[in-house]
Amino acid sequence: MQEYSIRSMPSPTIEQLLILQDRDTRRLGIEAQLKAVPREIAAVEQRIASEKAAIDTAKGEVRELESKKKILETEIGSAETQRAKYRTQQLSVKKNDEYQALGHEIENVQKLIDDLEGKELEAMYAIDEARKRFISAEATLKQNIVGHESRIRNMRERDVSLAEELKAALAEVAEARTPVKAAALEAYDRAAARRMPAVVAIRGGKCGGCHLKVSSEVESDARGKNPEVEFALCDQCSQMVYWES
Repeated sequence: MQEYSIRSMPSPTIEQLLILQDRDTRRLGIEAQLKAVPREIAAVEQRIASEKAAIDTAKGEVRELESKKKILETEIGSAETQRAKYRTQQLSVKKNDEYQALGHEIENVQKLIDDLEGKELEAMYAIDEARKRFISAEATLKQNIVGHESRIRNMRERDVSLAEELKAALAEVAEARTPVKAAALEAYDRAAARRMPAVVAIRGGKCGGCHLKVSSEVESDARGKNPEVEFALCDQCSQMVYWES
């Protein structure tokens, strides 16, 4: 907890409020961390989903190429069947022109088979390369996922720890509020609702909150020159102010 010089305190009330503010600030910090945990977990879960999607994409590339290869195999099989049919027909014809015509068809089918087999070899090469990329990417991505899942477990453990810290911080805040007089507590709560810190020092005649010059009356009250005034408010931003020498 931050220490404050007693001689710079214009009143015991301000000292109590500064203690309260210190505990409130800690509470707010814990609450902010707690609110951030679900967002952080969601962000990591999104990264896990992205990593898994990348694995599926790489796997899908391999499947697509394998499917293309199967189609080529089917087309080659059909062409080979057609070639065999033409050859059988060629053996049964007696006319030379019919024999030559079938020979021409056989040549065309053979060219088609050669072309399809070339494409099949390209597909096989592409599949090998895609599998290599998939294996490499899968290993890296799965390692990333393990790291992400570990981080989520840590964040969930941190969430439980922060919840316990918040309980203790709330108890400390409640304890610090107890000795503060009602009027001062009301003014503090109003100032804290606007922004923190609610209680700020006057330095060089300027409010530590809005950094604008305060009136001489406010400065006098903050210095504790009026014994009936236990706290002063900045006449610019209405935050509670005290004099710091």
